[in-house]
Amino acid sequence: MNIMTHLADLSATDLLQSYANRDLSPVEVLDAVLARVAQLEPVVNAFRFVDTNGAREQARASEARWLRNRPRGLLDGVPVAFKDLLHVRGWPTRMGSLATSDRPQAEDCPAAARLREQGAVLLGKTNTSEFGAKGLTESRLAGITRNPWLTTHTPGGSSGGAAVATALGMAALHVASDGGGSIRGPAAACGVFGFKPSFGRVPCYPPAHSGTLFHLGPMARSVTDAALLLNVIGGRDVRDWHALPHEDRDWRAGLDGGVAGLRVAYSRTLGYLPVDPEVGAICDQAARRFASLGATVEDTDPGFDNPTPIFRTLWDAGVARLMRSIPADRLSLLDAALHESDARARSLDVSAYLEAMDRRRELGATLAKFHERYDLLLTPTLAAAAPKVSTTWSAPFCLPFNLTQQPAASVPCGFTQAGLPVALQIIGAAHADALVLRAARAFESTQPRSFPCPDHILNGDSDD
Repeated sequence: MNIMTHLADLSATDLLQSYANRDLSPVEVLDAVLARVAQLEPVVNAFRFVDTNGAREQARASEARWLRNRPRGLLDGVPVAFKDLLHVRGWPTRMGSLATSDRPQAEDCPAAARLREQGAVLLGKTNTSEFGAKGLTESRLAGITRNPWLTTHTPGGSSGGAAVATALGMAALHVASDGGGSIRGPAAACGVFGFKPSFGRVPCYPPAHSGTLFHLGPMARSVTDAALLLNVIGGRDVRDWHALPHEDRDWRAGLDGGVAGLRVAYSRTLGYLPVDPEVGAICDQAARRFASLGATVEDTDPGFDNPTPIFRTLWDAGVARLMRSIPADRLSLLDAALHESDARARSLDVSAYLEAMDRRRELGATLAKFHERYDLLLTPTLAAAAPKVSTTWSAPFCLPFNLTQQPAASVPCGFTQAGLPVALQIIGAAHADALVLRAARAFESTQPRSFPCPDHILNGDSDD
């Protein structure tokens, strides 16, 4: 560990080693994180809620356990935050919406329950778009969340608050969700690591309105830290009927196994998507780096048509279900995009929905066959660098793999001339989570990690 590193910037792995060595205490670290939040939050607006008193109480309890050399679990004393779509006991879940209640939740979601059991310090809730329905992190409830590299630009969405907080050291670890790119897109836009595990790898409760498109996963500054978080939040929870059988494993094992001998496909466009030339060139170079690491890399498309219409049908149906749960006197508080999805869903019939499900199965079969030939598929995570705030934006490279439920990660791979991050998406076959993490770690090890400077943000630097 570099002793000159600000405490808020230390990895979860380094924090745990420092606690064990008694070089640092969880109270010291939490104080540093809270100071960083207080310093930067007025500019970037990453958090909807910070539980200062509760976090201090947990940090003091953790400090006492470490002094007795009896840590509670894998993340004892490590600050963790949650996207505000997820329930944490004693905190409201506002989901970025004025239409929701500010009543504290009575129980933890599975991820929060597992983290609480493992001694993590639960810090607060990060901002999301309303019900996670936009590729921006902006809402009438919480306002605009801003990109830490250029604050005139968006961090993407809907996990933009988590991505901003990760980049700025406002908690070492973050639990986020991805219903169509909502982990990978913001991670790419903010220059951090984001992982969408296989569907069901991280149990989810209550069920999301987007149903089986919805994945939970980690966001962190490194692959190793994300794997450590997955060890905890991937724990068993009987409330999720869709959850995969629990694997009693350490997801960090084998991370440094490299990619030599792997068959890797690189698709710059997926066969149908336009890509900004600067972003495309950076991703081309990143893909070639896999060859230098010993993989066999081929330029090829996976062979499916644009699945956005399939996704839209399923997404709209989920929004219609959501709208039925909102009290009639609060419907007018919802964003126009939600009303538009609801209106489209009302024009659907059962046969149209079932046809979309059939096409989803065909897409999954196409990718399964593709992965008989290739261990991994690489693409850009985003088609362009993050635009200005309040600009309509989406993550079309990401959404196919919510439909197929495959593991997919976003790993930083460079910067545009304007100073905005670019990222490479790494997709594995069904349930090949360990291989995706290993490949991401191999790529990560080839380049220095870079994070935005707090002074840069406070000085108000922008491209205006």
